[in-house]
Amino acid sequence: MRPDSRSADQLRKISIQRQFTQHAGGSVLISFGQTRVLCTAMIEKGVPPWLTGKGQGWLTAEYSMLPSSTTTRKKRDAGKPDGRSVEIQRLIGRVLRSVIDMRKLGENTLWLDCDVIQADGGTRTAAITGSYVALCDAVQRARENAILTENPISGQVAAVSVGIVQGKAVLDLNYSEDSTAQVDMNVAMLKDGTFVELQATGEHATFTPRQFNSMLKLAVKGIKELHMLQINALKKRFK
Repeated sequence: MRPDSRSADQLRKISIQRQFTQHAGGSVLISFGQTRVLCTAMIEKGVPPWLTGKGQGWLTAEYSMLPSSTTTRKKRDAGKPDGRSVEIQRLIGRVLRSVIDMRKLGENTLWLDCDVIQADGGTRTAAITGSYVALCDAVQRARENAILTENPISGQVAAVSVGIVQGKAVLDLNYSEDSTAQVDMNVAMLKDGTFVELQATGEHATFTPRQFNSMLKLAVKGIKELHMLQINALKKRFK
């Protein structure tokens, strides 16, 4: 039995609350169980210098954990984020760029800011899943305000964690499971079933092809459920 009495293939309770803040083009508070991440999306005119004049845009992400998001106070990233935050924000950016047509974005930059309010495992996968919904809202608002003339969103993406805990493959690890997992894997997948990112690490043990396939099967099941939750949250605006 898992610590929260879920079955091995069961997601935590997922909540996606749109328009959580007023000023961002897209703003989502996403909850994976006790993990809560605020994801905002804003579009600014202009692109990085290396893209100026090329007629295309860019998407970039920032990620941070608030000081009270963990059981002991986490020091703020003052000026330079820590290595873990850099890794995660690069991951978020890579994954979300997979569903954006940069040409249709024009010479604009789409900023995704992911702030962990409360951490109980799976913050990076929650950030990816919530950012997609915030991204859709920001693009819709930009089109309504004639900032964008075309919809640059080319697909749908969500992410989830899986792992081997006490020798068994399980879906959507909370912190108590993640901290003791023999193997930890994060998976991001598009609606068409293709993968954007697979991060599998033997934290305390190696893993076999059979175990890998077991984790991947659970991840696919979970992400398909997350895709439906995203669509429902967006009231089926984007199909």
